Amino acid sequence: MYPMEFPSTPKFHISLVSLLVLLSAATIILNPVFATKDCDFPAIFNFGDSNSDTGGLAASLNAPTAPYGETYFHRPAGRFSDGRLIIDFIAQSFGLPYLSAYLDSLGTNFSHGANYATAASTIRPPPSIIPQGGYSPFYLDVQHTQFRYFKPRTQFIRHQGGIFASLMPKEEYFPEALYTFDIGQNDLGAGFFGNLTVQQVNASVPDVVNSFSENVKNIYDLGARSFWIHNTGPIGCLPYILANFLSAERDGYGCAKPYNEVAQHFNKELKEAVVQLRKDLPLAAITYVDIYSVKYSLFSNPKKYGFEHPLVACCGYGGKYNFRTSVECGGTIEVNGTKIFVGSCERPSVRVNWDGVHYTEAANKFIFDQISTGAFSDPPLPLNMACHRNSKNN
Repeated sequence: MYPMEFPSTPKFHISLVSLLVLLSAATIILNPVFATKDCDFPAIFNFGDSNSDTGGLAASLNAPTAPYGETYFHRPAGRFSDGRLIIDFIAQSFGLPYLSAYLDSLGTNFSHGANYATAASTIRPPPSIIPQGGYSPFYLDVQHTQFRYFKPRTQFIRHQGGIFASLMPKEEYFPEALYTFDIGQNDLGAGFFGNLTVQQVNASVPDVVNSFSENVKNIYDLGARSFWIHNTGPIGCLPYILANFLSAERDGYGCAKPYNEVAQHFNKELKEAVVQLRKDLPLAAITYVDIYSVKYSLFSNPKKYGFEHPLVACCGYGGKYNFRTSVECGGTIEVNGTKIFVGSCERPSVRVNWDGVHYTEAANKFIFDQISTGAFSDPPLPLNMACHRNSKNN
């Protein structure tokens, strides 16, 4: 059916329509979300923990085994998931290759950035390190130091020429790159598993956040200008917390409420720190990303987004949450004299949690799709405009 046509339109109506069109155009021009151009990031430099580790820990200390990587790479690929991570989808969205781990010496390509994240990394120096303890020695201070040495050495290699020159980033990429951060969860976990009370972990948050801010400033001093900073997720919804702290109060969705409240406290402090960083680093474009809210929606309303059993690990063994600290995904356990391989569930594509700590590729893709729009960002700019500063600070 075609729309009905009117034989004539009053002149005042035409004028009103024209005025509305002009006002709409003016709004688009003045609104910084629409007025800014897409950012053409030629490289990404990432700092973080297992949520964004693309092979750092695997190359240096402890590599995940099958069934890790089974969904996308069809083999263990240094990632603590069945497939790709949020950082992989970020790189892909800009047409960039997946980030090579800085610590990986085999087949690495740093032409479009590098990844300093390692699983089990913390912001502050960890209480114990692998193999005697549970944390990576490559905490954020070390990751910053690695980047500080990386920058001049790559340029020396480029100027020197030879087969490695093309695998190094161009000098102009450093100020034009996107600098991404996803770290802090392990600082909270270290406190919880170090027998600190929830109140004591809360009290440690300011020092952790201050250390994070100092590292951002140091990386800024090395030429970084565009920062994309994730807050921490709802740690109280993860099976490794739920299975180890059974007496903790649960919220309406089955998550451990006190532990999520600590994560929320961390995020509040982090957001305030970002506000201060914008004042201290006037040339920086700093985007704070509320990844907590997106991840929590997977636990509070999984069916809406096509997921099921969000509190249960896909790859694990035993108990309500299919998780035991004593046996990891990809390991073996003896039950009644029979050795059982701890493999993945039948359909990782509809599961939220992969191994008790980390998210599935399907969940990571969902999270990326949500945060890349800018709907969960402060300022509310999408990922492809993260080089633009908050208009209030301009």
